This record gives sequence, structure tokens and C-alpha cells, in this order.
Amino acid sequence: MQTLRPRGMPSGLGLSIKLLIPYSTRAAAASASAVTAADIVSNSRCLPLPSLSSFILSSLGRRDNYSHSRFLPSRRCFSLGVRMSEEGVSYISQREATEIDEILMGPLGFSVDQLMELAGLSVATSVAEVYNSSIYSRVLIICGPGNNGGDGLVAARHLYHFGYKLFVCYPKRTDRPLFIGLVTQLESLSIPFLSTEDLPQNLSDKFDLIVDAIFGFSFHGSPRPPFDDLLQRFVSLNTIDKKAGSPPVISVDIPSGWHVEEGDVRGVGFKPDMLVSLTAPKLCAKKFLGPHHFLGGRFVPPVIKDKFGLQLPQYPGTSMCVRIGKPKAVDISALRENYVSPELLEDQVMADPTDQFLKWFDEAVAAGLREPNAMALSTSRKDGKTSSRMVLLKQVDKEGFVWYTNYGSRKAQDLSQNPFAALLFYWNSLNRQVRIEGTVQKVSVEESEKYFHSRPHGSQLGAVVSQQSSVIGGRALLHEDYRDLEAKYSDGSLIPNPEYWGGYRLKPILFEFWQGQPSRLHDRLQYSLTDVEGNQTWHIVRLAP
Repeated sequence: MQTLRPRGMPSGLGLSIKLLIPYSTRAAAASASAVTAADIVSNSRCLPLPSLSSFILSSLGRRDNYSHSRFLPSRRCFSLGVRMSEEGVSYISQREATEIDEILMGPLGFSVDQLMELAGLSVATSVAEVYNSSIYSRVLIICGPGNNGGDGLVAARHLYHFGYKLFVCYPKRTDRPLFIGLVTQLESLSIPFLSTEDLPQNLSDKFDLIVDAIFGFSFHGSPRPPFDDLLQRFVSLNTIDKKAGSPPVISVDIPSGWHVEEGDVRGVGFKPDMLVSLTAPKLCAKKFLGPHHFLGGRFVPPVIKDKFGLQLPQYPGTSMCVRIGKPKAVDISALRENYVSPELLEDQVMADPTDQFLKWFDEAVAAGLREPNAMALSTSRKDGKTSSRMVLLKQVDKEGFVWYTNYGSRKAQDLSQNPFAALLFYWNSLNRQVRIEGTVQKVSVEESEKYFHSRPHGSQLGAVVSQQSSVIGGRALLHEDYRDLEAKYSDGSLIPNPEYWGGYRLKPILFEFWQGQPSRLHDRLQYSLTDVEGNQTWHIVRLAP
């Protein structure tokens, strides 16, 4: 055993490294354990350790030059000159990123697959935070040959379990066991792997969302085939000044092709819609102008934060991602969509509006929309003051549209004064909305009780506890009442339907079916009740958009 002090280090700093001369990978791990986290973070700003980290990290495997180097050896020089963003978040250099990864992978005991799993999960949760799977369902993840690509493979697995439909393009595979295992995991989920030849020239044709997991923070040089062509396809999507229908692009850690510190110095022109920085944002992220910047990888311990002077945002709750800064300011007046939909023609719709509603409702369910039965309910009092809120449709037939609520709520008070209301269903991804107006009355007690006892046990307790719209002293009081009631009915006995809770039925007198169309020339078909020879019939007219 030999005690070494790094060359050039003053003798009074108290750092000694016990180096066991290793003969195998296992011995290398043993020698690594002799260097503690305290050794790493307690001393000089610049500690050149020329061989120890190189040997340990090489035993764990190396990244090629397409990927950010979680285990590339480098001179261990701890620079505390970390630059800060306007929001007080640290942005780190390539050297600092490499140093941090070496410490994580060495004395702090993280393995490659652990960091990759955390990184991929962070990317997936960031995507899910912004892009709803019911709208952005078809996700293409393009993976490079290094660990950045591995992060993408992990993200693909998690996004699949989050409800997205995944496609993976992995043109230059890595034959290391870790990567082979990640591919096997995706194949077991029947996630298709596409070659570059399988991809359409215009990625908008088949995908709603694209994840760029090609190059990481150690990439240098110019992109080579097939990745140079793929980056040009990203550029053509014009993801900052978005063209109608262009899928957003999410970059993992840095936008592929960018210099890790200086940004798009090669003039690639690639501008992603979202950037998910890992560990800490790299300096090039200051050049990122997209609306969504997230930080992922909730694994940086205090010793590293202290040593590098890192200021990182707090992760909310149990989330694996956190937004950096505010979303980019948007000119609200410039927000617009050019709707493209099938025509809605008079001779193609049902004669009865309830039948037409049920047809559209079934199509909304089939499209996988979240809560297609959610509707805005608008009511007003005698003085004309109007209020709206979202409620859930629970029954519909030729007799009307039914929802349930507390009879002491604001909407119930409105309806007691003015038994007339309006409903609005909005199915955004289908470019459709339905407006319904009519008279309202309570459903029968028997009908309310039947529905009440069909609800989950917790929902029944919540309906009893909540005196809806009344002022309460705090959330804790509400939960205390809930726990008391929960204990009271813990034996599984029947919870009586309270007299102050029940249903309403709106009997329609007017429907409007709206279908979004290009250039704001929307289709609007209105059904209204008309008396014909003493019989009430539905009359259809077209309204100007």
C-alpha cells in the first residue's frame, strides 16, 4: 500500500489517497473505495489526480465521442467559477459536468445504469408535464450510440407506461450489455424500432412529438451520417416559430449538434421546443430560446452542490423534474390554430340532436380523450349574474343531460332562482364543441340514491363531508371530518345519501354542433325545437362562423 499526495498539492491540506495497485476490475473497485466523498469535496479548488479516476472509470466502460461522458477520464480540476443565470440557477461547463459525473460514478457509488435510469425517467416526466398523451400520442425517440441515446431508450420505456405510443430510431447501436438490455426491454413492450429509411422525410407526417437523444455534452466535431440528415429534418420542423401541425422536439441535456458551452456555433439551426437538462444545465442552455426548459436527474447530493457552488431549483413533491425559469412570454394575440377537419354538412348529421351528440361523444371516447364527459355548466341568478364551472356528465338520453352536485352549492342556488342553464362540451383534439341550452329540474330521489351508491366509497364520504361552496376554516378541518366519517363507516355499512346531495337534469331546447375549419370558416349547425302542427320537431339551420 502506498500513500500518495497529488503533484503540486500543498502538504497542509490534509488529503491523502491510499492507492491499492489493482490487477483486476474488482481490485479497481476496491481501490476506488479508498477515496471517500469527504476526500473529494473537502480540499483544494484544483486537484490534478492523473491516474486514479482514469483507471476506475475505464473499468466501468467508456462513452464514445457522440455522447456526454459520464465516465470519460479527465484532469480533476474543481473550478468554482460556476456562472449563474438570471434566475439564480447554476449553468456548468463541459469540464465541470465531467468532473461531477466522475465523482458520482466513483466515490459516491452511482452506477451507469442507475444514472441512466434516473435521467430517462426525468426526461419522460418532463415530457408528460407539458405534452398530454391524448394529444401528442405518437412519440418518436431518436437515439445516438452513446449514453445520451441510452437515456432516450429509458425514456421510451417510461413514456410507454405513461400511455404514449412509442417509436424508436436507433441507427448505430452499442453492443454493451446495458444497451442490449434496454433494447430488449423495449422489444418486450412491442415498441417498433425504425431505421432511418423507415422515417418519412417530413417527420410531421407520422409523429406528434420527437425526442432528440442523439448527442450529449461530450460530442465534438460535425455530425456524421445518418445524424446530420436527421438534424436537418429537425431544422425543417421550425419548432420555435412553429408551423401548423409541426411536432415539438425535446432535446435531452443539450440540443444535438450544439457546442456544450457556446451553443449552435456550427450553424446547424436546430432550435428545440423543450430542453431537459440533466444534473445541472450546461452553459449552452443559456442560448436555448424555447418555451420549456426543465431540469431532471434528482440525484445531486449536497457534497457536490457545496463543492461546485451549485444552485439548483427545488424539485416539487415527488417529481423527477422541475421547470427552470418561467415559460417564454407569449403574444396571446398571435396564438392561433388553423383547424383542419372533415366537413359538417346538414345532410350528414342525425335528425335528432341527442343522437348526433352520442355519435360525437362515442368518437371522443374512441379517440382516448381525457374525461370526454367534462362539460362547462353556466347558470345565472335573477339579477343576471352568471357563473360557470366544470362538471361531469353522468347520464344522457332523450330525456336530457344529468349531473350530480350538492344542493347547497352556488350552481344549485342559481338554479333555484332561474331553472335555465347552458352546457358546453369542448373536445380540443377533434376540433369540436357542442353547446346545449335548456330547462333544469332535479332528478328523483330514487335516481340520486341509486347513483350515489354506485360511486366509490371515498367519493361517497367526500359528498357527505363537503358542504360545497360554504366557507371552511382550512384544509385540515375538511380532512379531519373525512377521517371521522371514514372511521364511522369502516365496517362497510351503507352510507346514506344525504338530503343535500343529488342530481339535475337539463332538458334541451337548443343544440349547436361546432366543427373547426381552415381560415376560421367553421361549421356551425344549430338544432332548435319548432312547433309543426302541434308537434315539437327539431329544425336544423347553419350559422355563420
